[in-house]
Amino acid sequence: MSAASAGRAAGARIPPASRLPAAARTVNVTKVPSAVPRGRASGSLAAPIDARERHAPDSVVLAVVVALTALGILMVYSSSAMAGYAAGDGTLAIVGPQFVWAAVGMGCMLVAMRSDYRWLRVLSVPALLFAGVLLALVLFSPWRVEVSGSTQWLRIPGLPVVQPSEFAKLALVVYLAHWMARRGAAIGSIRSGLIPFIIIVAPFLVLIFKSPDLGSTAVLGVTVVVMLFVAGGNPLGILALGGGAVLAAGLFLKDYQLERLQAFQNPFDTALTTGFHSVQGLLALGLGGLFGAGLGDRAAAGGIMLPNAHNDYIFAVIGQEFGFVGATLVVVAFLLLAWRGMRISLAAPDTFGALLAAGLTAYLCVQAFVNIGVVVTLLPVTGITLPFVSAGGSSLIVSLIAAGILLAISRETATYGGFVDASGDRGRRHGRAHLPGRGRRPFAPRPAGRA
Repeated sequence: MSAASAGRAAGARIPPASRLPAAARTVNVTKVPSAVPRGRASGSLAAPIDARERHAPDSVVLAVVVALTALGILMVYSSSAMAGYAAGDGTLAIVGPQFVWAAVGMGCMLVAMRSDYRWLRVLSVPALLFAGVLLALVLFSPWRVEVSGSTQWLRIPGLPVVQPSEFAKLALVVYLAHWMARRGAAIGSIRSGLIPFIIIVAPFLVLIFKSPDLGSTAVLGVTVVVMLFVAGGNPLGILALGGGAVLAAGLFLKDYQLERLQAFQNPFDTALTTGFHSVQGLLALGLGGLFGAGLGDRAAAGGIMLPNAHNDYIFAVIGQEFGFVGATLVVVAFLLLAWRGMRISLAAPDTFGALLAAGLTAYLCVQAFVNIGVVVTLLPVTGITLPFVSAGGSSLIVSLIAAGILLAISRETATYGGFVDASGDRGRRHGRAHLPGRGRRPFAPRPAGRA
């Protein structure tokens, strides 16, 4: 029996080689793990897909991530050097560790980019359980670190201070992509989709909210809801879930959080108390003008006291030193990241990759716009970092790993067509997963000669 006859007998939908472009006939492929054992039939495939085409990662995403990370090191130094010198800690007290974390994060990003993202399905459950343990330790262990009434950090002996909520965001996104890919079309039902989704997500949101970390709770909540919507969740159920979550959070807000909400309405009425951060951030942005005072020259613009300048309010420092133009370029960079991330999701080779790309893009961009929204007073004050830019080892490393995974998915995106029912979604215990939408069709290379 010929190879073509064997392929037809196995049910594989492979276009004849004569109809493929010359480049498609000679493409190099890389072996990747399969979720289906060799020789075991799954669906309409008698054997797993053992090889996939890989190409260069998305250059726009890579350039944006590297540029934002470099800008972050520069701005952390600019915003913390003089404060560190005045406090006797040295001008490199904050930017020194940030540079080390950036180097470690870049290494992790390169490893993730060059790895097969499907292995994350194997690691998703252990990573989620580990993240849950860390979040519990934040609330109930002697290793917790309290800063300004918030216990979001752990200082485990022999290790640097870590922020478990950052790792929990990534772990939950990876696991939900795996879980939703397994559920397939059942994710659209209330009983098989929405209720199990709430059972998985609610404990993590509650643990982060109790730390208390309202900003991370909101970012993670929006991210997982975006993933549920992209996967085909029930729209009415999603609306009801969002309304219920906001109502429940409002009932358990602490006094200082309620004061921040009241100050958000007009921060200048409480400029010396609860509205101080918002007012100082707006003044910093206003003093920057169109082109800014220049790098490290904030004093020339009437430099003002800006709390948390090297982390939560670093966007205000960018606006003050580089002006409206510089701040706009940062916003454009995150818009580019959102656009390319969604394109990677739409062209992903399997459902798991599509959902994972959508979740990672939502996580990075939602957090960025929450941070920027707080600085420009579009949102109430909440302590949350600007991805890739703000000081903080946990945030920087997790953001760079997330970018690396996104780049790994981009290396296998399809040029034409829709999603593939890949073996990674159709193995043992996996449903016939797919993303909703009309016009989806299995990917096949465009025949030669067609415009």
